[in-house]
Amino acid sequence: MAWLRKPRRRTVGLVAVAGVALGMSACGTSGFDDGDPGDREAKYKRVIEDPHPRPADVIEAAGAPSGVVRADDGSLLLTYDAGNVEDDEGPAATAWRIVGPGGRTVAEHAEHTDAEAPPPEFKGVRGGFVRVPPGEGSEGAYVLDVRGKRHEVTITGTPSRIRPGDVLLAELEPTLIYRPATHTVAPPAGVPDDAIRFAVDERGTAWGLDQPLTEDPNRVVWQRDGHTLGSTAVPKPYTGGILAARGGTAALSLTRGERVRGLLVTTDGGGHWRTVLGGGIPWRDLERGPESLVLEPLADGRLLVGEEGGRYWLADDRANSAFHELKTPARFTSLTVDGTTLHGIADATTATYGLVKGEGLWISRDGGHQWHRHEQRG
Repeated sequence: MAWLRKPRRRTVGLVAVAGVALGMSACGTSGFDDGDPGDREAKYKRVIEDPHPRPADVIEAAGAPSGVVRADDGSLLLTYDAGNVEDDEGPAATAWRIVGPGGRTVAEHAEHTDAEAPPPEFKGVRGGFVRVPPGEGSEGAYVLDVRGKRHEVTITGTPSRIRPGDVLLAELEPTLIYRPATHTVAPPAGVPDDAIRFAVDERGTAWGLDQPLTEDPNRVVWQRDGHTLGSTAVPKPYTGGILAARGGTAALSLTRGERVRGLLVTTDGGGHWRTVLGGGIPWRDLERGPESLVLEPLADGRLLVGEEGGRYWLADDRANSAFHELKTPARFTSLTVDGTTLHGIADATTATYGLVKGEGLWISRDGGHQWHRHEQRG
């Protein structure tokens, strides 16, 4: 298959210890930052060079999480990356921390690693967090439960029909689905050979962007239980970009040349489609290119649109015809959706010894009207 890959933002590089419960280390401050920039730099270097770093030290060195995902019980998994500031090579340190629904640390773990190591990803699932396998294969997937204990998953190459509750684990190279009920990772059945984008919603509907080898336009095709439900052509003169689906909404970014120009949207599961070229979003001001676009549906079907490290807009309602710009308490390097909750991370775009203004995790549960900073409790 001819797949396209979206570049990932720098995230945590972590190799967990196999087959053991990963317990909780000491919480609270370790005196890492005493206000002296030179002293902080020295301590930072000691942390990334330590063959057995403490989670608390790695977390203080990193300053802000590089990613956050949520399990179904409300537990959060935060990942941290203390990279090599002066070079793309050399030592680095990574950590993860699981925070329970009440806000207290349940488990944490740290690793010494290499700055060139491929960064793993996690996704929140029922009962815990599943690791996205690195590279282009399915090896390396496992599950951390909400207590931090690692569980192996069954990996199979036999394609499986998508069911409600399945999670899209890897969109491209190859496409992989995780089934929480059986702890199984498998490729989905029925993915067309000319598919270049893929999304799965909570109802078990698979949405694909097909790019024929002919001059015919791209098409969005949706299936359920192995049966094709419908398809629609991408309007000319646009080509399809990022595809996302949830809450009855499916959306495809529309590109022309090297710029995003709008969206192709359905809010009734594919029954009707609209082209959104305005809606309050200044599309011509989006300068970072199609691969930096953020396009995520909330659980209620509203769309979040923006650019990594830039500005963000949220739909006024699930019609997704009008959007308003979000006011954020700091400049977010990433903004993600979990249900109807927004998670914004303020961080430096590259590894630094110091901290940026407002650095950390910010959370909004009311559509970006109010934000509170995540404060770690022991």
